[in-house]
Amino acid sequence: MPPTPLQRTLVKSTLIAGAAFVALAACGTGAKDGADQARGTKAAVPAPAKPVKPLKEPVHGLPGMPPVLDPRDVYAADRPNKLSPVVKDFPSRVYVPNTESDTVSVIDPKTYEIIDTIRVGRQPQHVVPSWDMKTLWVNNDRGNTLTPIDPSTGRAGKPVDVHDPYNLYFTPNGRYAVVMASLDRELVFRDPHTMERKKTVPVSCYGVNHADFSLDGRYFIVSCEFSGELLKVDTEKMKVIGQQKLPFAGAMPQDVKVSPDGKRFYIADMMADGIWVLDGDTFGKPTLLPTGKGTHGLYVSRDSREMYVSNRGEGTVSVFDFAEKRVTKKWRLPGGGSPDMGGVSADGKVLWLSGRYNAEVYAIDTRTGAQLARVKVGSGPHGLAVYPQPGRYSLGHTGIFR
Repeated sequence: MPPTPLQRTLVKSTLIAGAAFVALAACGTGAKDGADQARGTKAAVPAPAKPVKPLKEPVHGLPGMPPVLDPRDVYAADRPNKLSPVVKDFPSRVYVPNTESDTVSVIDPKTYEIIDTIRVGRQPQHVVPSWDMKTLWVNNDRGNTLTPIDPSTGRAGKPVDVHDPYNLYFTPNGRYAVVMASLDRELVFRDPHTMERKKTVPVSCYGVNHADFSLDGRYFIVSCEFSGELLKVDTEKMKVIGQQKLPFAGAMPQDVKVSPDGKRFYIADMMADGIWVLDGDTFGKPTLLPTGKGTHGLYVSRDSREMYVSNRGEGTVSVFDFAEKRVTKKWRLPGGGSPDMGGVSADGKVLWLSGRYNAEVYAIDTRTGAQLARVKVGSGPHGLAVYPQPGRYSLGHTGIFR
């Protein structure tokens, strides 16, 4: 039977009253029942979606530079055994320039034995992988030559005339080699293959020697050993755009490394006994972090988490943690030594360092800090290169790869 008009009126009134009660409860009348109803209504509404973090802006690198693989890690291409097709068939060797013997000792890292001794020019300082990774250049500083070594055969080629080649770097786009002419007080931009001089940049500091490039490759930081200064150089313009004196009397800055995130540069200082921490973008006043006596070389682990810091004056290696921003471990060579320059093995398990004043080379386990071997070489071993190593291209020195 259909509802009567009276029944319809009663139902309508009941619905209206119920709706009004719910509305009052949702608005919070202060009554307990109303508060409970309000909470229930709120819970029934879907929670708003979490805001999505915008993707990090791509790195606008130096024109011609290979794209940055990971804006959070400039060393992303350097993972264990991630060898480029260019170098994957090269025999694994350690090349040690002996500055006072005018030779390069070649070590087989599997046996820790010297398998060859190569005669080179006067006072070889560093063995430097070329940008395309096909050649190793021996920097004969006082001999005013570069000796090329073919890493596929281990044979030396005809020396190339280059004046005062204390150290050697390559711009991230591979367009130029950059010779650190320490005594000439010059940065010399050259053809990366023929070494023909393209542009000479005089500097007013003394002893330009080491460098590293920014994340985007558009500038690089240079250490000036003998005047205790730093330079900032525009890569594309080939021009010094910043210069500052380190805030330490008698400072002698050495190796330079950029942090994995590209936000800071670390500069070893053998007189300040630590590493300077510098904001490269602002090029402001750096701060000093003590590591050990005679701080000299800086080498990043294959996982980009740590940096090995050689302390030449006390025979130790400090391990710096990038995330914690502090030294977390210190390894001491048994019997002492003078750990200087070197590099990390392709698998990341061994740190190789020259013993500058002891005519020897150290192989150190990167997991425990234990000395694996101590190999006698020529006199005054300096910037040794472990080769091949992971990476797409080389920025120079004893092996800075991206």
